[in-house]
Amino acid sequence: MSLLADWLLRHSVVMCLLLHSLVLMTFCFHHAATSCSKSCYCSESDSGGKTVRCSNLQLTEIPQDIPNDTQRIYLDFNLFTTVPTNAFTGLPYLVELDLSHNELSQLEPGAFRGLGSTLQFLDLSSNKLVNFTPEAFEGLRSRANLTNNPWHCDCNLQMAMPRVDLEPASLTGIVCQTSDPKEIGVQGLAFLLAPDIDLCVVMKRTTDVAMLVVMFGWFTMVISYLVYYVRANQEDARRHLEYLKSLPGKQGRSEESSTISTVV
Repeated sequence: MSLLADWLLRHSVVMCLLLHSLVLMTFCFHHAATSCSKSCYCSESDSGGKTVRCSNLQLTEIPQDIPNDTQRIYLDFNLFTTVPTNAFTGLPYLVELDLSHNELSQLEPGAFRGLGSTLQFLDLSSNKLVNFTPEAFEGLRSRANLTNNPWHCDCNLQMAMPRVDLEPASLTGIVCQTSDPKEIGVQGLAFLLAPDIDLCVVMKRTTDVAMLVVMFGWFTMVISYLVYYVRANQEDARRHLEYLKSLPGKQGRSEESSTISTVV
């Protein structure tokens, strides 16, 4: 009996140690996944959603240690210049993202990839965005604040806007600060609210002119070939006539008449 008791005791101790290690590892993984991002402030709402506030911290890069159970992220008033591809992957519960009042001038393709099914509001206001990149908003159907950016309105913007799935009213935040062509008169206007303006008119005119130039080139080549062909035949006929004239007798005159009739 003593041997059995000793065996059970030893195995009980081993099982307890294994169970303790498993619990500890589970706690560590959970803590790593749900702990707050470095230098940021985290809070829990009554409904259990986590909010991460990284506002006004002079950050230059998007934090990579944001807890994956975060629902709201505030990254406003920092020094971001670009949002890289896949910057917010692994955040399946995110509903609000604030990137306002930064130095953003570029949104790389796929910048918000993975947020299309959950994100409800995206704030990109008061940045330095000039060119509209539809690939950056891949899959997003959320409401977005795009105001207070120095948008450049051109044919590329006009063709890009129908390619995004953002809430349509969001695009009214694109107010043109510059435009191409300049004389079209959209500065200070929300481009979406000016449906009669065609920013691709210059490109269309350029294409029409190019087509006319090509057609004129082909026409010139055809005329040149015809002129060359006629002149070459005339020269051959003249030489043949001279040859016939040089022949003696009646046969030469008859052949000359026949040749002249054929040429005429």
